[in-house]
Amino acid sequence: MSNNTIDTAMAKRMLDASAIQGASIIGQPGGWGVMLKFGITEKPLGAQRTDQPRVWRSLDRCMDYLKTELHITRVDLLDASKHSDASDKTSVRKDTSERMRQAHAAAAYNKWFREQVQASLDDPSPGIANEDVKQNFAAKRAALKQRIAGNKA
Repeated sequence: MSNNTIDTAMAKRMLDASAIQGASIIGQPGGWGVMLKFGITEKPLGAQRTDQPRVWRSLDRCMDYLKTELHITRVDLLDASKHSDASDKTSVRKDTSERMRQAHAAAAYNKWFREQVQASLDDPSPGIANEDVKQNFAAKRAALKQRIAGNKA
């Protein structure tokens, strides 16, 4: 367990041991956080792999997470006094635009590729007819057999 927050795995273990006595949803700039109460102490639910409090942009998603992941269906307090949609800090990763550009390029290529394959499948004369191929290779086999027979003699 981290020093400042409780991660989801620890919260689940504490809930199984009936150590969590309550939960509160607290509004803050940029979204909603969860405070878990155990004993006389309250700590925020932490983000994965960090010691930072987890923040949900949507109150519905926050409550859904509590219900589905932690099986908490009742909150003791909902404090929206400090909530605002604008975040104090920009949480956009610097590589997000590059990832999105690559995702759009990949989707465009995938669409183009599928169109090309479908066009080839729909083409009534995509290449050499099977009968022509069979006749061509039959002639080549016959010529090769004659050549082999000529070398043996």
